[in-house]
Amino acid sequence: MSRKRSILNRVKKRKNNILELDITSLLDVLVILLVFLLKSYSSSGFLANIPKGVNLPNSESQSINNPGIVVQASKTRIWVDDKIIIDASKSSLIYDHGGRRLTALFDELQRKKEKIKEIHKTAKNAKPFSGSINLVLDKEIKYKFLKKILYTAAEAGYKTYQLVVLGEE
Repeated sequence: MSRKRSILNRVKKRKNNILELDITSLLDVLVILLVFLLKSYSSSGFLANIPKGVNLPNSESQSINNPGIVVQASKTRIWVDDKIIIDASKSSLIYDHGGRRLTALFDELQRKKEKIKEIHKTAKNAKPFSGSINLVLDKEIKYKFLKKILYTAAEAGYKTYQLVVLGEE
């Protein structure tokens, strides 16, 4: 009987001890995740979805683009803020001003400008219309077509251009 009691006493003594967890490896994983998230965080505020068919030119520039309207162009399509405005494969391009201004692009840029101005009037902390535009252009676009896009943007009131290019890491 004394043997049973001694075993029971040992079991009771073990139950009273508090188990301690070693969380060193968990902290290591959390630090690695934190470093990864900080490394991949972009504070530029500019994010563009590059559509298929648009190959960006390479650059060694380190400047960051300002927020603004994003106009993307390939050989056959033009997007404004991820919305297809012109699709030359489905319909022909319509020009005015002697063939220098793209009508559909001009109308969409005017709508965006008026919307920004309206938001600025109604919202207290909204930024005013800056007139800046970010151009995401295919590197194989002809200069003649680029001039038409720039002329259209200038006619719509966008006087500041920034070309978005593929940066080197």
